[in-house]
Amino acid sequence: MTSQPKRLRRCQLAVPGSSEKMMAKAAALEVDHVFLDLEDAVAPSAKVGARGQIVEALNSLDFGRSVRCVRINDLDTHYAYDDIIAVVEGAGANLDTILVPKVRSACDVRFVDRLLTQIEGKLGLKRRIGIEVLIEEAEAIMRVEEIAGASGRLEALIFGMGDYSASQGIDPRAIAGDCGYPGDIWHYARYKMIVAARSFGLDAVDGPFVNFRDGDWFRTECVRARQLGAVGKWAIHPSQVAIAQEAFSPSQAEVDRAYKAVAAYAEAQKQGLGAIQVDGQMVDVATVRLVQRVIDQAELAGIKPSAGV
Repeated sequence: MTSQPKRLRRCQLAVPGSSEKMMAKAAALEVDHVFLDLEDAVAPSAKVGARGQIVEALNSLDFGRSVRCVRINDLDTHYAYDDIIAVVEGAGANLDTILVPKVRSACDVRFVDRLLTQIEGKLGLKRRIGIEVLIEEAEAIMRVEEIAGASGRLEALIFGMGDYSASQGIDPRAIAGDCGYPGDIWHYARYKMIVAARSFGLDAVDGPFVNFRDGDWFRTECVRARQLGAVGKWAIHPSQVAIAQEAFSPSQAEVDRAYKAVAAYAEAQKQGLGAIQVDGQMVDVATVRLVQRVIDQAELAGIKPSAGV
């Protein structure tokens, strides 16, 4: 199980690390998590220079309460090693997590863990940098439990459905939903990843929704991911941030019901009762486990129960 601090990840906003303007704009947003990208959003010719731009942004911009993350390049590229060294040596004190794409096995996670340990020791950093990984390869789905248990630094698994679809050879027509496939084409992979994440105490995050102009469908995707146990979703455009953070937050009514149920059950236990009725609903130990998650989410998001609850 991870010993890393719990962080809000209702929305993870992708920001090109080669754009000073976009990084400054992201820093001013009230978003749970910002990852400055060195991978897909940055052209090969700009990747080396983007490292310095990211270091400058981390050291000079006020990101408020946002988790500060950097996505490095694929470990199979010649960029990844220097991505980690340049960013951590340049701005490690202002960095919360490293996001590793296209992880295929536990060995990939351990490599990043070992390198971070060496750099932190060299610099004397007091705060350990966490790791987040993208599950976006067919091999990763086969080994997702192994990956989830690979390192105490690991904080989150993120489902990258685009690259995963390419890796598995999924028919593009099925992704578009116009070939008659009965249901969510990614359900198995998404669900398996979330189960692995939960088993090891990690956050599970759903990947991007590319049509950022369709806010209604993006909300639907957020709701589906939350129903499966995900804690958040990626945003590729600032317009998606508020939708995701609302969708992955418990409502005030849910929070009040959860606190009421827990309090009532605690009182029932004092009386030697194992199950009670609260507002017409049975409450037992299993119910308390379910609603405790609502309370945990509310506490992270700063949502308090109503007065008198």
